[in-house]
Amino acid sequence: MKARVSFYLSAIVILTFLAAVGCSKAPDDAQMASDIQAKINADSGLQGKQLGVQAVNGTVTLSGTVDTDAQREAAARYASSEAGVKQVVNNLLVEPAQTAKAASPTSRKRRESRKVQENPDSSSVDNNSTQMADQTPPSAPTPTVTLTPTTAPAASAPPPPPPPPQKVTVPSGTALTVRLIDPIDSEKNQVGDTFHATLNTPLTLNGDVVVPSGSDVQGHLADVKSAGKFAGQSVVVLQLDSITSGGNTYNIQTDQYTKQGGSRGKNTAEKVGAGAGIGAILGGILGGGKGAAIGAAAGGGLGAGAQAATKSQQIKLPSETVLNFTLQAPVTVVATTQGPDSGRQKLNANQ
Repeated sequence: MKARVSFYLSAIVILTFLAAVGCSKAPDDAQMASDIQAKINADSGLQGKQLGVQAVNGTVTLSGTVDTDAQREAAARYASSEAGVKQVVNNLLVEPAQTAKAASPTSRKRRESRKVQENPDSSSVDNNSTQMADQTPPSAPTPTVTLTPTTAPAASAPPPPPPPPQKVTVPSGTALTVRLIDPIDSEKNQVGDTFHATLNTPLTLNGDVVVPSGSDVQGHLADVKSAGKFAGQSVVVLQLDSITSGGNTYNIQTDQYTKQGGSRGKNTAEKVGAGAGIGAILGGILGGGKGAAIGAAAGGGLGAGAQAATKSQQIKLPSETVLNFTLQAPVTVVATTQGPDSGRQKLNANQ
């Protein structure tokens, strides 16, 4: 007995020691840096940026250049969210895109010199007129020749090119109102099914449109439950995954839209029981005994048939239904003012 107790105590001490060693193990710096780099590369606004990530004893150092302060803060959030990170040293530099240099005035000087060459020399014309006057007889008056120099019309300057598209970051918490293209039915759809929609109202930032209405939106069904004929509750949970604007597709993270149908369990039992009771009463009136049993069965079947015919309250979201979501993480997009649906009438969110 003492030997068995000693064996159990030794096993407990060894397990406690192994747990302490496992908990005190320092995080893998290389794995930590790799995970942070993967998060940065998954952000559409930071893709293509040459950003360096180094991790040493839980201290993460970020290096490289970005276009905006929002991109710099986003990279720092990805680093600080990694498990095991103790400190983030953000050495990212913000270098916005440089504007095109002004055109050189050399072309203007060349045009002016070309105009001078095309105009006749007024001094040579005056000399020719003087020589003609000397050769005329004294009695004839000297003709006066007046030359009006012609000037070539100035070439109209081409219109200035449109400004290059700018990258902007739509902050977390921005509302997205979408209009369904594909209908949703809790009795037909399954978990993981994708659906398509369009942006019903444009996304704006500081009063400027960055993603126009009519832009394509795609999502998936995070959960679907179809209620049975006699019991259960139908549930539909939707979530948005991406938005396409200006030929670019951006991954987005939103909250979930949830809609539940009414439960039918208790209500169905009461209706079936009431039908059976009414059938029994009718059977007793008609003759009792066997008649009562037949009446009860008929009444119960009547109640069940009526309930099965109506089924449970299934959830149906037809096409053109307007749904509201909220961004759960910022997304960087290329600002676009015109979209395929910019002139289309918007539906009210209550429709």
